[in-house]
Amino acid sequence: MKKLQELKKHLRPGQVYRRKDLAKWSSSVDRHLKELVDAGALLKLASGLYACPKRTVFGAAPPTGDKLVAAFLNDDNFLLTSFNDYNALSVGTTQLYNEMLVYNHKRHGSVTLDGQRFRFMQRPYFPKKLTREFLLVDVVNNLDRLMEDHERVLRGVKNRALEMDTASLQRTAHKYGTVRAKKFFDALAGEQYHAA
Repeated sequence: MKKLQELKKHLRPGQVYRRKDLAKWSSSVDRHLKELVDAGALLKLASGLYACPKRTVFGAAPPTGDKLVAAFLNDDNFLLTSFNDYNALSVGTTQLYNEMLVYNHKRHGSVTLDGQRFRFMQRPYFPKKLTREFLLVDVVNNLDRLMEDHERVLRGVKNRALEMDTASLQRTAHKYGTVRAKKFFDALAGEQYHAA
């Protein structure tokens, strides 16, 4: 019981833990984890992944996507976004998607964590934070994955791009874009140059 209390002392509400992280405070980690899950002090999210629930007036609040992904990857070098973020650009995307995208260096594939779907996509480069320029380039990167009229979306991207800083958008496309995205934004920059 003393060891279980020792382990409980290290738990923080709202945090997500890997089994191996909790093992350093317990000599019988699997038994203690089962007891903590049975008591509601921990929630099992996936194999080897646990959350200490944060209590609110509405009940236990789920951990944030950032904390889930950081614990799952055992790394905080990732970018969390969604195809839904494209809708704010007003480029003709209107669909709602029920999974988050995780650009990272380690994993590829879809995983469900705490009832949320995450699509892990390995990328050599991605920004630390979302920007409008990155999202616009990312629309073209992921065009084939979108359940939208592709021609209409590309027209919307073109119209939005004309309102943005061309040099910054082109740099973003060359840093984070696929071959198709680079060609698309290079062609737009060429059109703007000839129109000037």
